[in-house]
Amino acid sequence: MDLVVIGSSNIDMIVYVPRIPKVGETILGEKSSMVFGGKGANQAVTAVRVGGDVCFISKVGRFTFGKNMKKNFEEEGLPVEYILTDEKESSGTAHILVSDKGENSIAVAPGANMNLSPDDIASFKSTIIRSRVILVQLEIPMETVEYIASLAYQFNIKLILNPAPAQKLSADLLRKLWLLTPNESEAELLTGIKIDNIESAKRAGQALLNMNVENVIMTLGSMGVLLCNKEGIVHYDAFHEKAIDSTGAGDVFNGSLAVAISKYKSFEEAIRFGNAAAAISVTRKGAQPSIPKLDEVNSYLKKHA
Repeated sequence: MDLVVIGSSNIDMIVYVPRIPKVGETILGEKSSMVFGGKGANQAVTAVRVGGDVCFISKVGRFTFGKNMKKNFEEEGLPVEYILTDEKESSGTAHILVSDKGENSIAVAPGANMNLSPDDIASFKSTIIRSRVILVQLEIPMETVEYIASLAYQFNIKLILNPAPAQKLSADLLRKLWLLTPNESEAELLTGIKIDNIESAKRAGQALLNMNVENVIMTLGSMGVLLCNKEGIVHYDAFHEKAIDSTGAGDVFNGSLAVAISKYKSFEEAIRFGNAAAAISVTRKGAQPSIPKLDEVNSYLKKHA
């Protein structure tokens, strides 16, 4: 496998509402749906749909949700032997509110995801160390993320960390990363720099480089993307589409970016590929249902050449 994605699998329970409610407020939703999600799963499904040679390591519960998720992965083309079953904990779930403006509010009950241990990862070591790129997020235990980072560092594998949900990261973990992909809020938490424009984003990017991160790709929504490394800091514009539902757009970007990198594409090519896939995804509802396929992304790029 060129790319190994390691992370969470959830069932997303989505309610579409006129607006995100205030604290203590109840509002009437328009409709609801239940779809497959989880940051790790979203990124892995993205990777497979856009042409990646990928496997996904995750842990689900043994009940109906977990069985359904395994079936979904199999149908998507992801080998299910890397999907572990927790015999005690239920599968992860996410409860998502989506407004008419495409904004979202999300609460996650991680379930079996938080039982994905370093020993679980070690059982797949032979597959992992033959890969070119590893992609991981923060919806699994931090000790597992740190073990993955040590493994990648030891065997000189490009490790991409999407630091979501936002939390502080140790200096030792940061120095072992090949690429960090925060959004504005995650970069703010890591650096203490409030990001409200491109210039403040550049300061935050430089601060992350000063923490010994080798490369940073910061996603800034409608403001685009920043690439920060020892070569300098470069801004790339976003593709602009009317957002129907932004849920999972960051995951689509990361999964597509990782595939492009695993295929030896340059940062510029990989960012453009990821931006195109994410732009398509926000025009559709749901996380995994919104993920485009390779031919769609290629057609979009040709249209916007």
